[in-house]
Amino acid sequence: MRSPRALPDFPWDSLAPSKERASAVAGGIVDLSVGTPVDPTPQVVQDALRSAADAPGYPQTWGTPALREAVAGWFARRRGVPDVDPDGVLPTIGSKELVAWLPTLLGLGPGDVVGFPRIAYPTYDVGARLAGATPQVVDGLTALGPMTASTTPKLLWLNTPSNPTGKVLGVEHLAKVVAWARQHGVVVASDECYAELDWRDDAEGLTTPSILDPRVTGGSHEGLLAVYSLSKQSNLAGYRAAFAAGDPALVKQLLEVRKHAGMIPPWPVQVALTAAIGDDAHVAEQKQRYAARRAVLRSAVEGFGLRIDESEAGLYLWATRDEDCWTTVDQLAQRGILVAPGAFYGEAGRQHVRIALTASDERIATAAERLRAG
Repeated sequence: MRSPRALPDFPWDSLAPSKERASAVAGGIVDLSVGTPVDPTPQVVQDALRSAADAPGYPQTWGTPALREAVAGWFARRRGVPDVDPDGVLPTIGSKELVAWLPTLLGLGPGDVVGFPRIAYPTYDVGARLAGATPQVVDGLTALGPMTASTTPKLLWLNTPSNPTGKVLGVEHLAKVVAWARQHGVVVASDECYAELDWRDDAEGLTTPSILDPRVTGGSHEGLLAVYSLSKQSNLAGYRAAFAAGDPALVKQLLEVRKHAGMIPPWPVQVALTAAIGDDAHVAEQKQRYAARRAVLRSAVEGFGLRIDESEAGLYLWATRDEDCWTTVDQLAQRGILVAPGAFYGEAGRQHVRIALTASDERIATAAERLRAG
């Protein structure tokens, strides 16, 4: 049987030889290639999950009213967005599944264009292909040229803070994108999963700006969706706890399809998500852990001769020696350190590597020692 869609090879499979090389180094591998949390799931979240362990009935696809109100409260409290309608909130089974299926859920298909950043998480491209739509790199709105019915994207992905680069899109930039999208009837989905991990001294708020910020939207969420995951801020990658929020009309459209398809976050996970999004203390503690690891690793990476670009927020250092990324990957693998080649995120990333902060303090210290040793 052949695949119904032409999908690219899964990129991490090509990293296997480098992983084997790094694993052979005395002291073992320091795997900084994947942003997988390693710290404990917060107790408040574990307790909430246990409290909901008796779950014999089907959960609500839309999520409980308490969950949706908690998400709206988080946007008001942390993101500077006081006007999220709980009816415009939808829990998802992690954020990757929504990224992959959003073009399909919106009814896109052959002849429709899905735009995404030049350097980007590969699943934006995959999602377009799964729907049979046309994936298109959008390197700035002006690069699209004159808009026609066949060239105007039906869906435009933003990713801020960016995975892998850590670049943050400011309020002014986001407002220009929203104005352009509304002029041309384009749905904008903003993947904001690293928003709580902002490292900038001149940050514009408690977190990075959201596509739903009133300074961006002019007070209307029409045509806009923010996508968010608790995997990073709350160490919940194993829970698959995430949500989309924004335009209630868009959320209703997604909800109708998801009900038919059985795309329902489990009831205990919904309860855990509600607890996690309502507790800011554990997020602050986790950010401190990452800040300390980031300081240790950044100093060692720069001492090793790599330049760190952007990396304003998120869980990664976007680093380069202005050489082919696989050369850098190999040099680090020889020292027992595994990183992700920038080519995984598009041709424009070919001279960078992505170095994750998601390792224990001991493993980060080991990586730093190996880098300092040259």
